[in-house]
Amino acid sequence: MSMDEKKLEATSPGELAERDFLDKLEGAFRSNIHVAVSLRNLIHRLAEKALMRGIGRIVIMDFCGTHEWSIVHFGIRSLMPRNVELVAGPGCPVCVTPSKYIEYAVKLSFEGITVYTYGDAYRLRSLRPINSAYSLQEARSDGASVQVVTSFIDAIRLANKSGRESVFLGIGFETVAPGYAVAFKKNIVPGNLAFLSQVKLTPPAMRLSLELLMKENLDYRFGVIAPGHVSTITGAKAWSFASEEMGIPVVIAGFEPIDVLIAIAEILRQIVNNESKTVIEYRRAVTWSGDEEAQRNINEVFTTIDDAWRGIGIIPRSGLELSDRYASHNAFEKYSLKRISSDDWEYDLPRGCKCGLVTLGKAKPTDCPLFMKACTPDRPIGPCMVSVEGTCSIWARFGGGGLADEVARSLEVY
Repeated sequence: MSMDEKKLEATSPGELAERDFLDKLEGAFRSNIHVAVSLRNLIHRLAEKALMRGIGRIVIMDFCGTHEWSIVHFGIRSLMPRNVELVAGPGCPVCVTPSKYIEYAVKLSFEGITVYTYGDAYRLRSLRPINSAYSLQEARSDGASVQVVTSFIDAIRLANKSGRESVFLGIGFETVAPGYAVAFKKNIVPGNLAFLSQVKLTPPAMRLSLELLMKENLDYRFGVIAPGHVSTITGAKAWSFASEEMGIPVVIAGFEPIDVLIAIAEILRQIVNNESKTVIEYRRAVTWSGDEEAQRNINEVFTTIDDAWRGIGIIPRSGLELSDRYASHNAFEKYSLKRISSDDWEYDLPRGCKCGLVTLGKAKPTDCPLFMKACTPDRPIGPCMVSVEGTCSIWARFGGGGLADEVARSLEVY
């Protein structure tokens, strides 16, 4: 018998199970399990201090689909004290793209205009069908001209090659806006390619979400885990209004589970000490001022507008539209498409769908009667189930049980 076989024979079933569990842990959580335990203990001590000082419920909202993915995938909610709740906010641009604009894109595709789109927007369903098609995916199956791309540059290349009249459905947050802007500034967008701008700005949505939650939960204290990717462009300064005007601690965090745990601990530390600051945890990528060249490019190419968010309504100064200089590429101008205004906005989610409330942090996916019943990742009904960044999609694919519970049991949380 070899030495390894003797060691295996001497190993108890419990030890084998523990080894098997640790082998399942991915990357950062496995290599930093001792750090995770220490942070978990610190979080619990700070939460206990908060209770001792008369601070009851604490709600910490994340504003990035990748943060929500890390929280769910690594079971971070199951590590929290009972008085600390982690809530997902507006972190998915696909989820908030209005039904009306998907209908516009479907209509154009049936008129022989090639519509270029990202893979998640390809499956995004509208409230009303156009020629019996509720999505660009269904439109393509019915013979419409739709093509999935991975970037705006792909769409530019393909439009140049085909020479056909075409439209790019420009969905995204501040992270992708500089790429769009540079393409227009460098004059590489061909005349046959129009841009249907659905670029949303996250700080106004953060303000609205926090105002609503604070209004409805007067006895709670709040904290924010601000989006890391967006902050590389906007800088940490974009979120300082929450700490300076609203008295809410803000931490711009990275996406590893340790990053998220550090952010939670810092938020609790500030709450216990009656502080409200904007702190950069994600220092390896984010600065206070952000990417100032990218900001200049965005401001030169786009103008800020009041914009519609699906299931929510018009949020002031929350969208980007091509400036007059690039009006020839503006799909709204070129095809006489009407922008949704506060006067004509209408609720645009399927009956029973709570995606708007989920996006605002006012409901959990499991509060929706459609969740994992009529609405699943394979057959999404609501927009929050379509994109990989959607809260419902993340919860459906990774939430509840499994690795999350194993992590909690391993750390003796329950």
